[in-house]
Amino acid sequence: MSAIVVGVDGGGTRTRIWVADERGQQLGSAEGPGSALRPGEADRSADVIVATTREALASCEMTHVTPKVLCVGVAGAGRDPERQALWQSLVSRDVADEVVVHADAAIALDDAFGDGAGILLIAGTGSVAFGRGPTGTSSRCGGWGPVCGDEGSGAWIGRRALSIVTAASDEREPSTALVGAILTAAQVDDVDGLVGWAAMATPADLASLAPVVASTADTGDLRANSLLSMASEELVLHVRTLARRLFGDERASVPVALAGGLLSAGAPLRKRVEHRLKTAVPGAQVRTEEVVPVRGAVRGALRYLGVGA
Repeated sequence: MSAIVVGVDGGGTRTRIWVADERGQQLGSAEGPGSALRPGEADRSADVIVATTREALASCEMTHVTPKVLCVGVAGAGRDPERQALWQSLVSRDVADEVVVHADAAIALDDAFGDGAGILLIAGTGSVAFGRGPTGTSSRCGGWGPVCGDEGSGAWIGRRALSIVTAASDEREPSTALVGAILTAAQVDDVDGLVGWAAMATPADLASLAPVVASTADTGDLRANSLLSMASEELVLHVRTLARRLFGDERASVPVALAGGLLSAGAPLRKRVEHRLKTAVPGAQVRTEEVVPVRGAVRGALRYLGVGA
């Protein structure tokens, strides 16, 4: 039997896993809950990854096979301490002969550009931009987590939507259709009920409010539209910063790829980001091809194995 590898894309909302052979041919797959890393919670992320890996192996009747390489790209692994903690937790579970852990942006960048230059912007539950310049220099912008950063992300939008609702309730802001829409989404009866809901909300819970903001914006609500515009500005700022840092100027020719649930093809926020890039980063050349981070993780596993994907 040829070598089996596993690629993992661990986000805040879901975990996607592919099982592939040494040619990169997909053999099986599975989806599980979010496995994004939080400081001190590496075991929780590892539990999700291991359980979902077993489901993926079962999907292709390979539960008896130990993968040669497990390549994991997970949100929250941008810092060495968290990345090392997850690596140790996975190794201790004997999930594969070899384990490699990267930040989620790294596997997505691999799928988008391979070894070439470009900037990848990811916006889902969290947000981050990662780029590689013409000289091979790499750099990151954003991705500081739900408390300190993740501007323009689903969790960021959700948190600000809650603030808009409470401000409108106080009459500090004009009335907005976001009030009723957010109460319905959170399944609470009144604005007071949002306090308890928000206190217990995870980043993924907050991110679940982002589609509500988008649908409310579609009805013409001014405040919802303003919030989406703010989110697009924040995200484009990530790209512009890396364009200047890696390519010398935002007017230089810069390949750009967009990924994550909020920037999927046809998504309202993607349209705003693409439109704003035209003026804020004139040299941006936005890819139309879908970025599949889990596919990049498989490529990373094969590269570690010394096999071209």
